[in-house]
Amino acid sequence: MMTKRRTLSAPEVIAKKRDGQVLSEADIHAFIEGFTAGTVPDYQATAFAMAVVLRGMTFDETVALTLAMRDSGRVLRLGRHAAPIVDKHSTGGVGDKVTICLTPIVAACGAIVPTMSGRGLGHTGGTLDKLESISGFRVALDERELKKQLRQVGSALIGQTEHLAPADRRLYALRDVTATVESIPLITASILSKKLAAGIDNLVLDVKVGRGAFMKSTDSARELARSLVHTGRLAGMNVSAVLTEMDAPLGMAVGNALETVEALSLLHGQGPEDLEEVTFAVGAEMLRIAGIAKTKSQAIRRMRSAVEDGSAAAVMRAMVRAQGGDPRVVDEPDRLPSAKHRGTVTSPRTGFVREIDALEVGIASMKLGAGRTRAEDSVDPTAGIVLSVKRGDRVDAGSSLATLHASKPSLLQEAKTQVLASLRIGGSKPKLESRIIETMRR
Repeated sequence: MMTKRRTLSAPEVIAKKRDGQVLSEADIHAFIEGFTAGTVPDYQATAFAMAVVLRGMTFDETVALTLAMRDSGRVLRLGRHAAPIVDKHSTGGVGDKVTICLTPIVAACGAIVPTMSGRGLGHTGGTLDKLESISGFRVALDERELKKQLRQVGSALIGQTEHLAPADRRLYALRDVTATVESIPLITASILSKKLAAGIDNLVLDVKVGRGAFMKSTDSARELARSLVHTGRLAGMNVSAVLTEMDAPLGMAVGNALETVEALSLLHGQGPEDLEEVTFAVGAEMLRIAGIAKTKSQAIRRMRSAVEDGSAAAVMRAMVRAQGGDPRVVDEPDRLPSAKHRGTVTSPRTGFVREIDALEVGIASMKLGAGRTRAEDSVDPTAGIVLSVKRGDRVDAGSSLATLHASKPSLLQEAKTQVLASLRIGGSKPKLESRIIETMRR
């Protein structure tokens, strides 16, 4: 008669992973259950995270960690809908306001889109902060409110509740302050556990690559995308990933209310070309993976039609109204708050804009008040930067490169210097390439 193997204690789990051995599903689940219950203290969870950073995880281990963190709290059951449910997730970048315009467009094309987003930290902005620049907009919906809104509107833009994947929220807070963020298995489990807990069946990931992104190289972004797609599929989701370039800011605006204005403009067919390109590429994959469109070209035609006939803007109005915001901002973006002080960055020479460093622009925007260095910091919804130029544009000496927005004039000068340093003006026009690098489906 076979005896059942006991699950390892927390120190044994840490030591086994430290030594590069493979953990069992039972041991990973027991460790996360203990962490959630408080019997595994923070210092042991931190040691576990560091062991994973140093030794990695197999796909089976990553799936087990993902499911254990999903099961650490409530798992939503969104119920039956006449349309397929699909969501997206971005790994974050500078000027990335895609979620705000993408969600109503995809919903207008016939999908149910319960998009769960996060707040900004460091040089990358957060969708929830941008949405809260809309007066009265609530990002915290309970399960009953969410289900009702999905039935009535077909979409929602919400934050993670304290009941969804609480182990992930606690572990991420520890990783953020103990140099254990940079681990593909831990990133994978963090992203997917929240989506699985939210009841998502179909998921498209926008994996950013470049100076303003978490992943600086295409190879590392591919590795992350491959992990997310494969782990997601093993965990029972239909997942694909679109790799998009983030060396330069996406669009022209960086900052919460400023980016919201730009996202809303895309719903009226007036957004910047690169923002439209990324929005439509990710949206096309969402419609394909949900079974609403067979091809990318068919999906893009449907999305363009939703913008042109006004149905995407109508969904956004309904969504803002349902979540307590002022729906008039969709058509009247000047109702959003604006900064008291502005400053202009001018070109020191005539030439072509060869580079705009997204990381430096993001840091400058953060210094103006648009971002936070700690999770508990507040943000100024009016602060940020609006670029006047894109890569490849010709500029004259003295012409405007960017406008800075801040609540205090004292914040402008340092940011001006940093923004100017982020732009490289040269004598020849650079080769311009698509923002879309590739799509990964397995």
